[in-house]
This record gives sequence, C-alpha cells and structure tokens, in this order.
Amino acid sequence: MNISNFCDKNEIRARFSVAMSRMYQNEVPQYGSLLELVAEINSSVLADDTELEMKLIQGGELGRLAMERHGAIRVGTPQELSTLRRLFAVMGMEPVSYYDLAPAGVPVHATAFRAADEQSLNKCPFRVFTSLLRLELIDDASLRATAQKALQARNIFTPRALAFIELHEAKGGLTEEEANEFVAEALETFRWHSMATVSIETFNELQNQHRLIADVVAFKGPHINHLTPRVLNIDAAQEAMPRWGIVPKAVIEGPPKRNVDILLRQTSFRALNEHIAFPNDAGEVIGSHSARFGEIEQRGAALTEKGRALYDRLLATAKAELGVVPNEQNAKQYSEILRRVFTDFPDDIQSLHDNELVFFRYHPVPSKLADVKGENLKSCSLQELAAAGVVSYSPVVYEDFLPVSAAGIFQSNLGDDASNDGLASSSQIAFEEALGRTVLDEFALYKAVQNDSLAATYQVLGID
Repeated sequence: MNISNFCDKNEIRARFSVAMSRMYQNEVPQYGSLLELVAEINSSVLADDTELEMKLIQGGELGRLAMERHGAIRVGTPQELSTLRRLFAVMGMEPVSYYDLAPAGVPVHATAFRAADEQSLNKCPFRVFTSLLRLELIDDASLRATAQKALQARNIFTPRALAFIELHEAKGGLTEEEANEFVAEALETFRWHSMATVSIETFNELQNQHRLIADVVAFKGPHINHLTPRVLNIDAAQEAMPRWGIVPKAVIEGPPKRNVDILLRQTSFRALNEHIAFPNDAGEVIGSHSARFGEIEQRGAALTEKGRALYDRLLATAKAELGVVPNEQNAKQYSEILRRVFTDFPDDIQSLHDNELVFFRYHPVPSKLADVKGENLKSCSLQELAAAGVVSYSPVVYEDFLPVSAAGIFQSNLGDDASNDGLASSSQIAFEEALGRTVLDEFALYKAVQNDSLAATYQVLGID
C-alpha cells in the first residue's frame, strides 16, 4: 500500500492520548479537576511572563502544552511488555532509557515509551512510563507460583488490537479507518476493572508481600494508574490543590525550586480507595484497593551526563542527611535540606551553559552580524559568538523520567512507610530481553538535538 494512504503515527498517538484522557476523567473525576487547575495556572503564568512564553514558542513547546501528559502502566510478564512495545510502535513511540526502581524498594524495572525525535514530540508529547513486575522478588515460592499462574491466564489485549498490531507490522502503517478502530481497541488494555481475578485471601497475601505486586497481578488488565498534565509552576499547583478539594502528597519529588528549572518536578494526589469484587465459592465478596491517582509535573532543562552526575550526587547527599523516606512529618525539613544542598548546582543560564551541565538548543541572530563584521566568525568560539549576541541559546526540555522520583510517587500511594532500603539490583539486559529490543539512550537523543541546532545555526550564519 502507498505510504500516503497511512494515517500519520503522530496523529494516531494524539488521538490515543485524547481518548485516554477522556476515559480517565470518566473513571477518576478528580483528574478532570486536576486538568482545570493546571490550565488555570498555566494561563496565569503565561500572562505574567511574556519571556517564558517566547521561549516556549521558540522551542516549539507552547502549542503542545495543553495536550502534554504522560501515563503509567505496570505489566506482569515479558510477553505483556513485548506486546506493549509493538502496540506503542503503531503510535510512533519507542522505549527510551532504563529505570531501576528496585533500589528504592519498588519491585519493578521500567522504560518510557515516547516519540524519539523533536519534531514528533512537538506534535504530540504523550509518554507512557511502563514498568515490568519482578516476580522473583516474591519470597514465598507457593505465592510466586500463584501469581505466575494468574498472570499467564490473562490476555490484556483484545483480539482486534492484536490484529491491528500485526497489520501495522505487515504493511508499515494503518489507514485512517484502521487507526481509529485501533485506538478504540488499544484503549481497552488501559481500562479499569473492578473485578479481581484472584480471591481476596490471595490478594491480601500479595498485598503483604508488596502492594504494587497485588495491583499488577490481581486484575484482568494492567489499568492506567495515573495521567499527568504539565504545569508551568508546580509550587503554585501544590499550594492550590487543597482549594480544589485535592489533597497533595507531602513532598514535591525532584530538584528544589530554582531560577532555571532542571529535569522534572512532580506531585500527586493520594490514590483512591476503590471497591473491588473478589471471586469466592459463593460468587463474590467486596473488598477495596488503592491504585489510581492524579499527578502533575513541571519539566525543566535536560542535563548532560556531567550535569546528571552532579544532580544525582546532590540528591543522594540530601536524602542521606534526612536519613528517612521524605513524608508529611519531615516534608519541611527535607525541603530546607534540598534547597541548601542544591546551592552547589549553578542556577543561571550562562553558568549552566559554560559548565556544560545542560543541553541547549542554539539559534542564529543574523541581525547581530553587523556588530562583528570586522571579525572572522569562523575563528570565534561558541562562547564568543554567544557573548557577541550572534548566537543565542535556550535549554532543551527534559522529556524523560527520574527513577527516584517515580519511586517516591509510587511509595506515597503505597503508604509513606514503604521501604527505602532496596530489594535487589535489577538488570537492564534482562529487561531488554523481555522487551524484545534495546532501549534508546536519552543522552544521545538530547545531544543530537543540540548538535543539529548548532549545525543549523552555523549554516545560517555562514560558518561551515
């Protein structure tokens, strides 16, 4: 079939993102309130900060802001993970980075499916943080076998969804009609199921092992456990949430508040306590389960390897000084420690650039060429061109995730007393074998954006 007859993968992803958001609003009405809150704050921030608005326009981010969100899903078997990879490929999403949450006491390892190139991200930045359960961390062999049996007995994909995945792989794309039906069928994998597939006794045993294990194993499907819109001022969102009838978690995950935002800051409301029907000999018995919540994120600059090493070291220092898992009782103390420790991380654009801590997108400023017409531009360093105003630069937005922050969000919805001592080291090799391919390196993707923008800038300026 002619490729021109295929629906654009960015469009399929955008349709799926909208459908997912609509479904989750129906299932978790408080998520709808979260969207309204974020829209209100973003509108206010942009009205007060025209410089930020121009930077978002320059980076191609403003147009995507209202549609930006990520979701999270947890699967139980390598087969489920591998099929999800194939499903996301229909939407132009690839696995980026490997995340090990086991050291933070969460028995999963993960990747994030997203568009890999900047142009596609600006068309639709939908991402899905996807975790694979580590069954080997269930200590009781009998319980582990029960969990394995429950997972093997289910199929989390509809027959039509599988058929469309195979059709996409055979033809290289889907038509408009096929794409619309695919979105509807794929959505079923992420839908909530209020009927458990195991008895309440087994569920409680799984809960006692780890609450996340029960959430993954005990249901017909993996259900989306949260959706996350992007806010431009997360501190304002954290403060405003109670006024909207939303109780936020105690601590904003990630770096402290800064002049130049870096990486990712996240907060959430606590998971809902929902009624669940468990099968038994008499038919069913009603119990409850907490799994689904709402989250807000503020995205900052993508750090280089050097910047990330500094960030990780400072975060480890702050957590070591606190000595326990951040929670409601020590939230203020932790925030003060974090702010003090991170004074060692430069917080102005020029220092971040000159110390190569952040990836930047470069822009030519041809109007400034007249100011340096007597100089040989080819002999000027990048810093000299920037100082002369011939080249400008702005941080590349961070498109990925932080394993420590993800674990903190999970723990806040599993109970603040969740372990922080670690479980066991996980294996990227084993994860990629389950996935069916290697994950992309986020640093290489950001470096490509930086290098491409610099090459384009030099071309405009006539610097070969």
